[in-house]
Amino acid sequence: MTHRLTRRDFAKASVMATVGASMAAIAAPALIGSARADEPLRLRCSLDTAPSHLRNVSVRDFLGKVEAAAGGKIKTELFESGQLYPDLEVGKALIQGQVEMAAPGSWTITGIVSDADCFQLPALYGQPIELIHRVIDGKPGQYLNTQIQQKLRSHVVGPYLDLGFQNWYSANKPVTSLADLKGMKIRNSGGAGQAWRARFLGAIPNTTAWPNVPLALSQGTFDGLVSSNESLASAKLWDSGVKYALADRQFTAEYIPLMSQTFWDKLSPDLQKIMTDVWAQNIPAYRSNMAAAQTKARATLEEHGVKFSDPTEEQTAAARKSMLPEQDQLAKDIKVSPELVKLIMADVGSGS
Repeated sequence: MTHRLTRRDFAKASVMATVGASMAAIAAPALIGSARADEPLRLRCSLDTAPSHLRNVSVRDFLGKVEAAAGGKIKTELFESGQLYPDLEVGKALIQGQVEMAAPGSWTITGIVSDADCFQLPALYGQPIELIHRVIDGKPGQYLNTQIQQKLRSHVVGPYLDLGFQNWYSANKPVTSLADLKGMKIRNSGGAGQAWRARFLGAIPNTTAWPNVPLALSQGTFDGLVSSNESLASAKLWDSGVKYALADRQFTAEYIPLMSQTFWDKLSPDLQKIMTDVWAQNIPAYRSNMAAAQTKARATLEEHGVKFSDPTEEQTAAARKSMLPEQDQLAKDIKVSPELVKLIMADVGSGS
């Protein structure tokens, strides 16, 4: 027996098909949203130093531990050797949300956050690393972090990573005291603070890009430079003529761990806590490793004939005292806020 479909049957089938399609259309975005919610958040970190640099080693370790602790909710990618951005440009990338994380040197962001040049203040000249940590981990550091977060639209993950103390190095003229720098042309990495210190001591400041330093030094473009043991050893600057060093710890260079505020705000409170805790738990070891690398680099330089002179604490204190009367004017010139200067001086205390 053949069953004939009536118009009513066709209409009923059409209605059912329409309802089914509508239900599918409603369900589809929910399914897509659920799939997206399950996808890990992408964290791209930009560094402009080579993979062997201890900043890279430290950050790589941090990212791996974050991934493990986040249980698949965050996927990290480390872009090294300036593949994404040089440090001088990564601040703008963070502002625009074009990269999720970076750890730029404090000196590279002074064009946007002028208070980051506070490490050049005379009150911090030649101070021990314990005092520097008290400053950057305390109220002055908190004040600076607020400026960074406002102007770079970035969250400071935690305490800064030390690159290390910067010293004077000379090619031909022995430098056993600050007086020996008079009349010398001294290369620095840039910034009004370093140039001021050279002029204060009677030297002539010069700014030359680091990649050009070995050739310029060997050709006598300048007589000496401001840098760190690790930087000189990695560049084998004894081959370019460096023979002497005055280890006066004139300032410490710091890397600041940053995440774009856009990315930070995407993280749930538990993921934010993981980020903060992992960095806090590991920064003592990272700092210790960086300090050990500088000590090892000094030994390497000495093995290659570089002669070091170390000022006494009394000599360093006397030099710092001679520079302090110019601190307020210098702070104005390099645009370090009076509030930050006061906070630093409160931490340094009478020992300045």
